[in-house]
Amino acid sequence: MYRRGMLDNGIRIVTEKLPCSRSVSLGIVVDAGPQDDPVMLNGLAHLSEHALFQGTSGRSAFEIARLMDVAGGQMGAFTARDYTCFYANVLDEYLTYATDLFGDMLLNSDFPEENIEREKQAILREIGQSGDTPTVRVQNQLKQLMWPTHALGHVVQGDAQDVQRMTNRDVQSFVRRHYTPDRIIIAAAGNVEHEAVVEQVRDAFWRMSGTASSRRPTRCRFESGVAIEQLPVSQAYFAIGLEAPAYCAADRYRLFLLNSVLGGGMSSRLFRKLREERGLVYGISSELHAYRDAGAWIIEGSTAPEHLTAVLALTIMELQQLATFDAPIDEEELWTAKMQVRGQHLLSAEHTHTHEPTGNSRVVFWSADCRVRDSRGDRTDFHRRFAADLRQTISPCCWAVGSIGCRPRSRRVVFARNVGGVVR
Repeated sequence: MYRRGMLDNGIRIVTEKLPCSRSVSLGIVVDAGPQDDPVMLNGLAHLSEHALFQGTSGRSAFEIARLMDVAGGQMGAFTARDYTCFYANVLDEYLTYATDLFGDMLLNSDFPEENIEREKQAILREIGQSGDTPTVRVQNQLKQLMWPTHALGHVVQGDAQDVQRMTNRDVQSFVRRHYTPDRIIIAAAGNVEHEAVVEQVRDAFWRMSGTASSRRPTRCRFESGVAIEQLPVSQAYFAIGLEAPAYCAADRYRLFLLNSVLGGGMSSRLFRKLREERGLVYGISSELHAYRDAGAWIIEGSTAPEHLTAVLALTIMELQQLATFDAPIDEEELWTAKMQVRGQHLLSAEHTHTHEPTGNSRVVFWSADCRVRDSRGDRTDFHRRFAADLRQTISPCCWAVGSIGCRPRSRRVVFARNVGGVVR
């Protein structure tokens, strides 16, 4: 059962009680991220998230780390492309403890300059590590191609030069401007009582005040393009991106099923055609990346450099056949996709750490229109909507391809193309 509440200062609270659970997952989502990074300071939202673990007026960075370890389970944070999240998955007896710790971090962090400088060096190592990981590198470049004028195209960690010029004053200013009650949602799932969670959050966050300044509306325009990069690795890595609806789009359920059919599992078309029938890849998959302002349908894989052209051509042929109805989805494929997505959703529902993000995401992306009902029946309805109107028009319009070459003379190829069509 989902329940909602709001503190006097504007912080929203969502809870879901799960009988027979001894654990609790707590999530604090802040509606602040790369979209709020100032010009020439890309990555400031990410540094600010790191900085909140670097000590408060009453706790040192080591004491915060030690308290997190004592609680057992997991506690941490991450910066996504359109929000920041602090999370804890602990025994129910540690919920008050985790709430108080996060409240202290978000209200009383003092951002010592020495610690900030040290954390900047850690982030520079993180940036370097991402650059050494071909799958991460190719996906980052793909998103830069798709959304070149929007924050969704920025690398979350930021640019190394921008990170180096950041100061503790920049961090203080960012947190003060964007970590305000009207931008914070707190969700808890597991062995919880709604009223008790509300009281604990009130005790930890009652002093937080202020209102964030409104954002200027930004149009997220999808662009096609090509990216080529030579790297001394053994395989050619590629990613294809198609424009897709934002997180709240009405046709998102149909796309979940379409994704399952194309590249969502071992019986999907891409895996079957490219690996099982031809042995051209070890793995290939597709996934929907949906955000508040836009979305992308991304196909990723890797192959030997001499097979790259063939793999890309076969992948695009599968897309064309779907779009033009040359290879329509049959009843067996649709049934398999339904069962796969339904099973994944039900299995994930057995863990408290998957319930907490569900409650939070509904509030974040739907804002005041979020319909969180006190009924577990919503989950059944959720599945019923997957197959609704699958035969309506779905028009992939553009894509960009990025593949990282495997030899000093190899190349990464990206090309753009428009494809119109329907899936009936």
